[in-house]
Amino acid sequence: MSRGAAARLGRLLSLVPYLSAHPGARVEDVARTFGIDERRLLDDLALLFVCGLPGHLPDDLIEASFEGGVIHVSNAETISRPLRLGADEALALLVGLRALAEIPQLVPGLRDRDALDRTIAKLERAAGDAAELASHVAVDVEAEDSVVSLVTQALDRGRRLHLAYYVPGRDETTERDVDPMRLLLVEGRAYLEGWCHRAEGVRLFRLDRVVGLRLLETPAVIPPEAVSRNLDEGLFQPSVGDTLVTLEVTAAARWVGEYYPCEAVSDLPDGGLRIRLRTPDPRWVRRLVLRLGGAGRVVDPPELAADVRREARAALAAYAD
Repeated sequence: MSRGAAARLGRLLSLVPYLSAHPGARVEDVARTFGIDERRLLDDLALLFVCGLPGHLPDDLIEASFEGGVIHVSNAETISRPLRLGADEALALLVGLRALAEIPQLVPGLRDRDALDRTIAKLERAAGDAAELASHVAVDVEAEDSVVSLVTQALDRGRRLHLAYYVPGRDETTERDVDPMRLLLVEGRAYLEGWCHRAEGVRLFRLDRVVGLRLLETPAVIPPEAVSRNLDEGLFQPSVGDTLVTLEVTAAARWVGEYYPCEAVSDLPDGGLRIRLRTPDPRWVRRLVLRLGGAGRVVDPPELAADVRREARAALAAYAD
């Protein structure tokens, strides 16, 4: 099952109990509650018409009505009760909530921690042993506090930011002006989403890769065509036109699989990794492999592997001279 399908299944399993408990809820309110746009919510509701008990007879299927912007769900008793959390799920939820408590500025509306603290307390009482396990887990968000604070100020005041940003895909630091749209916390890392004037499009910036940041006096102006990125399919969404590169690295260079956005990573018998990634510009991969020396090599495409060998031979010949 793809990440998008898994995310949608989880959302549907939560959506039905919510709608059963809130008959007559409005489409825009439900979409906002679940953090999706109205079109995606309507697609989910349309899917409910073919969901239900085995047999697929009319009486077996869930009925969903959303005419006039008001939602009613019926014949959904089998999954209308809220899901019960297992110990691992309760543990993950507690860790996530405690992370939010440490960095509330990453989530709009969490400046006041009272509601969050009450939720954590209730979950701890209900979770039992999982709450004790969660207390031993430390949450470390990979972003400087000063960077998060300045980005939060820019969002609150509607101001433009100037970033010095390291781009691992090109192994370079770039300067750019960005009109901030939102802060995100994804897989333990903080991101800024904003309209990048250099790229003339919406971009995500990992805050731990921001090497310089200034709050400008210029007001942030988000153009009408700027649309927040849908993260249901995950952060890594390469273009089909990008070059697919396969690398093999030794155990000493396993960090490559963690640091760069990869399409697939698998273990090698010697402790190294086979890494597949896509890039619009393979030149940075060539520079990376040359820096790795004997700790990495290009397996595919063959023309890139040949380029690396040619440059390596030229470098060795220069030393010989």
